[in-house]
Amino acid sequence: MSSSPNAAFDKQQFRAALGMFATGVTIITARAPDGSLVGLTANSFNSVSLEPPLVLWSLGRQAGSMPIFSRGSHYAINILAASQMELAKRFAMRDVDRFAGVAWREGAGGAPVLEGAVATFECANRSRYEEGDHVIFVGEVECCSAQPGVPPLIFHGGRYFTELPL
Repeated sequence: MSSSPNAAFDKQQFRAALGMFATGVTIITARAPDGSLVGLTANSFNSVSLEPPLVLWSLGRQAGSMPIFSRGSHYAINILAASQMELAKRFAMRDVDRFAGVAWREGAGGAPVLEGAVATFECANRSRYEEGDHVIFVGEVECCSAQPGVPPLIFHGGRYFTELPL
């Protein structure tokens, strides 16, 4: 298989097809060396291993926060509750104070853990893999929590949803 798509490959169709996979919505947070807080909305999250406890997520190579996440020792993955849709939108925006008025506590390695998240994973920054235009981060979970019964925020086809039982 070729490492780059051929000229006929339709990137818009690829993006639309990816959007058909429903995902949860996370905010990945960390503390910069100067003590400032960074965070971004992401839906590229997955479990990797139970033993040791590993999870992964990815970030675009050109992201302004890449140096902080690449060099930092820890980050937190906050899986959002359905009631946190506005927070997801804020952390996806540029040039705003993403943490203004947001309740959080200090987690492992100083990473901010957002209050009200349906689940959180406090991770040591174990390894990174460069693939395509993204970097895949693998985190070793040092601490996690969950709020059973709280509906999660879901992203599908460019829109936000919450769960509906079948």
